[in-house]
Amino acid sequence: MAAPSRASRSVVAIAGTLVVTAYAALLALDALVLDPLAAVPGRTLAQVHAQVDAVGADSRLDVAGVLVLAGTGVALAGFFAVAAVRGSVRLPVAVVCHLAVLACGAGAVFQSGFFLAMDVADAHGIPGGRHGPSTGVLYGTSLLALVAIPVVVAVTLLGDLVRHRRSA
Repeated sequence: MAAPSRASRSVVAIAGTLVVTAYAALLALDALVLDPLAAVPGRTLAQVHAQVDAVGADSRLDVAGVLVLAGTGVALAGFFAVAAVRGSVRLPVAVVCHLAVLACGAGAVFQSGFFLAMDVADAHGIPGGRHGPSTGVLYGTSLLALVAIPVVVAVTLLGDLVRHRRSA
């Protein structure tokens, strides 16, 4: 069987990176905008941040922490995309790597709650935890990616086995 073309490697690389980037963007939007606004209804984001800063926390550091988390996922996806386009890894490996970044995104979603969300809860005297609906979408996406990893591996191994038996 012929090796995948550069075009197919590029499609997988771009698609994987776009999905991870969308996940990271939703993570950042949820942690930095949607969740704080849902946690303190009736207040603007500027008012929420001002109260966080007034109690001695630093909302700018919280924002930076969330952006570093999201950016790490995008950087990893970019690295795996370059490896896929160059042919350094087999196509299924590139797919599994992108899926693994998405699966590990659940940890980033959890960690992002310790930045601004925790400070918002402390500053406004409200219960901690997530208040917006986007968190469920992120966790669900991570779960689907985790389930997809062994499926991709099994399909790849089965295809390799069939090709090997046909050539023998």
